[in-house]
Amino acid sequence: MFKRTRSLVCLCVAASLGMQLPVYANNIDLPDIGTTASSTLTIDQELQYGDAYMRMLRSSHPIISDPVINEYIDSLGHQLVANANDVKTPFTFFMIRDRNINAFAFFGGYVALHSGLFLHAKTESELASVMAHEISHVTQRHLARSMEDQARRSPATLAALAGSLLLAIAAPEAGIAAITATTAGNIQGQINYTRSNEKEADRFGIETLAKAGFDVNAMPRFFSRLADEYRYASTPPPMLLTHPLPEDRITDSRARARSYPERKVVPSIDYNLARARIVARYADINSESALDWFARTEKKAPSDIKPSFQYGRALVYLDNNQLDKAAELLQALLKQQPDNNFYLDAMTDLYLAKGQAPKAEVMLNNALKSKPNNSVLTINYANVLMKQDKNEDAVRVLQRYTHDTPDDINGWHLLSEANIHLGRRDEDLASRAEILALKANWNKAIQYYTQAGQIAELGSLKQARYDARIDQLIAARDRFMALQ
Repeated sequence: MFKRTRSLVCLCVAASLGMQLPVYANNIDLPDIGTTASSTLTIDQELQYGDAYMRMLRSSHPIISDPVINEYIDSLGHQLVANANDVKTPFTFFMIRDRNINAFAFFGGYVALHSGLFLHAKTESELASVMAHEISHVTQRHLARSMEDQARRSPATLAALAGSLLLAIAAPEAGIAAITATTAGNIQGQINYTRSNEKEADRFGIETLAKAGFDVNAMPRFFSRLADEYRYASTPPPMLLTHPLPEDRITDSRARARSYPERKVVPSIDYNLARARIVARYADINSESALDWFARTEKKAPSDIKPSFQYGRALVYLDNNQLDKAAELLQALLKQQPDNNFYLDAMTDLYLAKGQAPKAEVMLNNALKSKPNNSVLTINYANVLMKQDKNEDAVRVLQRYTHDTPDDINGWHLLSEANIHLGRRDEDLASRAEILALKANWNKAIQYYTQAGQIAELGSLKQARYDARIDQLIAARDRFMALQ
């Protein structure tokens, strides 16, 4: 798969970690906390603010725009969401390239994970405990409820507070979508974190973990390890600054975990493959350090996750152009699991590096027969077509892909590139306009579509499409500005 890093900002409401008393354990019922914020901030308004924040975030902080990683965290996240209480919004999971341990959630079901979490979470259940807690902050509407409480104690309305948060994270001198993470963090700390919210998210989070089939003891185990590791640190990680772990909280989480039946969870190969991919490509360490990490960690690892270390080494070799070493490892892995997207993606990179794009095309074609429209396979397939100058075919694939997944900037980048190769300046401009709109750069996006419309044949369907999209973007810009 082509490799690219993008930018996003670490804004807004990071929710702390924790866990929840089970509904069925000891016959204790959870309190009916309700959704008091609904009287002043509707779900629809939360979705609007969430979309606005996300667009602003895309322009400022490094996002891992890796289809393989995104597929994994999306799958894990929705496994948890399917077992969560009071889900009222869709959920979007994304990852920021940052070695600091952190996770946060904000309006509209957006949950961000720092890549550093994978370096500290030793099992999938530990990562799931972080995500379950963040999901609970969203489902229990903690940001809206905290802001509602502040609105009751000040002259400001809830909408004004939400709008001021939007303004505070945008630096006017740099234009809409330039975000100051420090300012956002300060406001976040003022309005979102209370002990009651943290404990509530803890309780609901652990219940979600249990229902989804994870090890509930992973939560107190992860808490304890973080607390011990950074107990005397002069600069603790962001997660402990915004997600404090006092001893009573760790004790409470441990007691709640014990109230559930013990469950033996088999180590997840996909989690360990994702972890290996992050160590190899996104941990900001050199290849020697990555190989050393794999060697040290493998010594203590159970046998059923050993393939993940071979995969990690293969990525390091591939990225350092040691293609024969990478090929030997990847071919063995694919024999074990021929339909594994981690391996198929890496083998695609290998074929392209060796100038064997037709082999990659055949391999991906076969894989798509069993997993049609899979995002990882589709984006790789389009890239392979372009490497063979089959740009017309690539455009057809990418037009459908961007229609189905319009928020994936990868698709728009490839569609722009394919149209450049075909000499279609107007379609290139339209693709780049969509990327700008995803980053809240509305005026530039409208400008690009206007230029595309001027290039298109007068009175053509294409020109009409561009004009219609301009109208949509103007309306979206006006809604966005009204939120402030």
